[in-house]
Amino acid sequence: MKKIDILVIRSFIGPFILTTCVVVFIFLMRFLMLYFNDFVGKDLGYDVFGKLFVYFSLITVPIALPLSVLLASLMCFGNLGEYTELTAIKSAGVPISRVLLPAMIFAMCVSIFSLWFNNTVNPWANLKGYSLLYDVKTTKVTLNVKEGIFYKEIPGYSIKVLKKFPDGKTLKGVTIYNHASNNGNVNVTLADSGRMYTMYDNTYLVFELFNGTNYVDYKGNDGNYNETQFVKNSFKQNKMVFSLESFGMRRTDESQFKYHEYMKNITQLNNQADSVAIDVEKTLKSQVITATQLYNFQFKKYPVDTSKQAREKKPIVGGKWVKEKLKLGDNSYRLDETFETSISQAKNIRDQFSTTVDIVKSKKRDGIKAQVEKWHKFTMAFACFVMFLIGSSLGSIIKKGGFGMPVLLSITFFILMYVLMQLGDKYAKEDIWPVLLGVWMPDIVLLFFGIYFLIKATNDARLFESDIYDVYFDRLKTYWKNRKFLKQKVSANA
Repeated sequence: MKKIDILVIRSFIGPFILTTCVVVFIFLMRFLMLYFNDFVGKDLGYDVFGKLFVYFSLITVPIALPLSVLLASLMCFGNLGEYTELTAIKSAGVPISRVLLPAMIFAMCVSIFSLWFNNTVNPWANLKGYSLLYDVKTTKVTLNVKEGIFYKEIPGYSIKVLKKFPDGKTLKGVTIYNHASNNGNVNVTLADSGRMYTMYDNTYLVFELFNGTNYVDYKGNDGNYNETQFVKNSFKQNKMVFSLESFGMRRTDESQFKYHEYMKNITQLNNQADSVAIDVEKTLKSQVITATQLYNFQFKKYPVDTSKQAREKKPIVGGKWVKEKLKLGDNSYRLDETFETSISQAKNIRDQFSTTVDIVKSKKRDGIKAQVEKWHKFTMAFACFVMFLIGSSLGSIIKKGGFGMPVLLSITFFILMYVLMQLGDKYAKEDIWPVLLGVWMPDIVLLFFGIYFLIKATNDARLFESDIYDVYFDRLKTYWKNRKFLKQKVSANA
């Protein structure tokens, strides 16, 4: 049995490592295509791209592990069945459950590793990756002045060039509007030609202009423009220097992103859920206290006579203080005023409680999000074991290795898991379903599939062989013909 265990483990580990790398690479390419427009033209450097790829490779590991376990188990046991090795093992009296045992133990270890990874590494990678991605997205595109188009990326200036020569530096027909003072087009520089280059390690941009004129229109003391204050300066050569500080990527403080559930471990998520529950309870208590203080007569207590004589008579609801209030409404003016006051206070109570309900719902959603993310760390780990049950059982039944049928089945079950996960998360976060039902539904559904396929594999079922379905189809046709014949015979005798 040790040789069989070693054979199964070797057959499983190789496809598992290969498929994990392939799946992570596919998810990484999806990330690259999703944010491709945010990377173009920003001169980020290889170090930034390297960090992004490392962080988001780690982020994709929790979702990649179940798929890689499913695909590896399908390929492993499919190959063993295709080359009759699995048949030889069964003929020696070894049950399929014993054959699956070493790979199953390995899958359990993968699940434990996934739980540790989800709780420790994944929050750190999310914090690093998404904070760096935010900085990349907010970084300006590198300097790219085009012909005939006003370039406005430099703060306070608009630059237009009629012609840009192939060397990227020599310019023809340069127009520069200075808007630094936010007072309109009162400072304009026109030049016949010029040169554009950077200095001090791309820290400053220099426009060296030739044969041009600078026009400035100054405001008078009364705040209006006066022709006597219009200044015109001609030059043969002039340099204008612009700071490129705004084009560099600035790192944001990572503490600004720690509020999100993706950046927290299980302990932090539990603390968030508990704090939300305490906050909701305090909000509800404060609402009752506030309503009691503002509308105290609504909560005013009065003595209740519980004697037999009082019970036989029709009680006066409210007691003496109600009679006193009713006496104030003897005339129509006071009665109208009382009704208006009552309606106004009733509306105030309704609005106040409505606002409180919205606040409580918003806080409860935050608590639910924390619980959903906490349980996902367990469900994604358990999904590795469930996917192993499905993959190993189907591989034993199909007996086909390679990347053909296993890839098709893996994608099918992965899509099913993803759809159920999105559906469960949506209903759980909207407080339609309990959180445990929403987050565990995909694993529960797939676990039933795994148990069913394992039973079929133990009984050597032929689920994916066409001839078995031909037999059932022939039986159905025979049954239909016999039934039709009996009906004709009965009608003929009648």
